[in-house]
Amino acid sequence: MLSPMPSQDTIALASGDARATIAPRGAEPVAWSVGDVPLLWAADPAIWARTSPLLFPVVGWSREGRVRVAGATYPMPVHGFASAADFAVVEQAVDRVRLELGDGPATRRHYPFAFRLSVEWRLGPDRLSADIRVENAGDAPMPYAVGLHPGFAWPLAGAPREGHRILFERPERGRVPVIAPGGLFSARERPVPLQDGRSLPLDDALFAADALCFLDAASRRVQFENGRGQAITVAAEDFPHLALWSRPGAPFLSVESWTGHGDPEGFAGELAERPSMRLLAAGRAVHHRLSWCWEDRSVP
Repeated sequence: MLSPMPSQDTIALASGDARATIAPRGAEPVAWSVGDVPLLWAADPAIWARTSPLLFPVVGWSREGRVRVAGATYPMPVHGFASAADFAVVEQAVDRVRLELGDGPATRRHYPFAFRLSVEWRLGPDRLSADIRVENAGDAPMPYAVGLHPGFAWPLAGAPREGHRILFERPERGRVPVIAPGGLFSARERPVPLQDGRSLPLDDALFAADALCFLDAASRRVQFENGRGQAITVAAEDFPHLALWSRPGAPFLSVESWTGHGDPEGFAGELAERPSMRLLAAGRAVHHRLSWCWEDRSVP
């Protein structure tokens, strides 16, 4: 393993006309632009203090803010603790950076497993890609989930806020779970106004009752379009769940990619029994890759 580099507040990446800024706190992209078009929103603590947090070792809310492992309970923040942790910069070039987080006393307070979590962000002229590596450094199976929670600029590229939509790669069910108090998943569902199963016009009313969570979605690619021929395509092959979230009137849309999801109402089992958790064998490592691609088909 490469030795960690000196601490930095942010890391600047460049590729052609594209620019990105990555923060070691949470290994989080805090800016991404192509040309003069900002594609991530500028975080505002009065609305949402984050830009595009990394989710690990759980995605979503845990019942009563706790998880259970081998009969013991541990406090678990929503979406895990990785987004608040300081990652070490272990490799850096003009257009990419790799950051790493390992277990220690602070993580074991929440999650009693030995692990290494690394993220390589790579910038291209039209895309920002992530390679997330999860390693079980212990001697027992390790349950985990991972996800990304980007806040894309809405409105996008100066277009009117009205007219934006999500276009799914494949037809999706027009119903999603109702989010219960405490962020838990209920067995009830609510309708989603999909057109032909694939197109979802965006407006603030969609998010008045919390996120739209497409569990076990058919699509692995979705486009966030602005109605003017410009779009961000999210491609996430090994992330079976997709969530859309905003706050009414807020200038962002989160298009979230998840391997797991939050607790169902009434869940009281072990972390390894939580629906959609992955179980990683001792000494094994896996990669989860995704990309955000900017497309501009507008006519000047």
